Amino acid sequence: MRTFLIAAALLAAAQTLSAQTETKTETAAQDSARKSLVQPGLGTLKQDEFTVGLRSGALLVKVTPLNERVIRLAAPDTYNRLHALADSRRAAALQRTGTKEPELFLVSFFSYQPDVTFQPEDLRLEYNGAQLQAVSIVPLTPSWGKQRMDQQETQAAIYIFSGALDYELPLVVRYGNDRNNDWQRIIPKLETERSKVLSKTPKTD
Repeated sequence: MRTFLIAAALLAAAQTLSAQTETKTETAAQDSARKSLVQPGLGTLKQDEFTVGLRSGALLVKVTPLNERVIRLAAPDTYNRLHALADSRRAAALQRTGTKEPELFLVSFFSYQPDVTFQPEDLRLEYNGAQLQAVSIVPLTPSWGKQRMDQQETQAAIYIFSGALDYELPLVVRYGNDRNNDWQRIIPKLETERSKVLSKTPKTD
């Protein structure tokens, strides 16, 4: 009986430590994001420069993070559009995830051929050794629910993930068996643009 109690206590301690570690990791990502925010309106990047594109058969899947740390590096018109898009869905994201800082991504599917189907739930992110699936998907185009497209048609939605992400770390986009790790190539571009924006930011006393 004593051995059983000791084992149970050790298991409970291990579970508590694991939960604390996950919380600290998420908090660190949130703190890093807040500290590295730059002034909006000074960036020059186009949306495609921080978008991961994945070709899967007759589909082109594009994934764009809507995190302020990223989109504040975009050109002013691009920033305003993406910021407004994220802001209009943030209340729903907070409600659906139950977290203070949910991660939103703009995801689009484009068809190169007629009568092509797509599976929204097949899109996942690989981050920090784990596969992440959206906790909620908010359609932006009216025919999203059909999950079928004509040639040259685009369907789009906001994908909502729980928990903060550190965009200085590798992020892999997966759709079915296809994957793209171009985010590693985008990271240095973001850092270069961040330095340029900081150099143009008026200094305050």
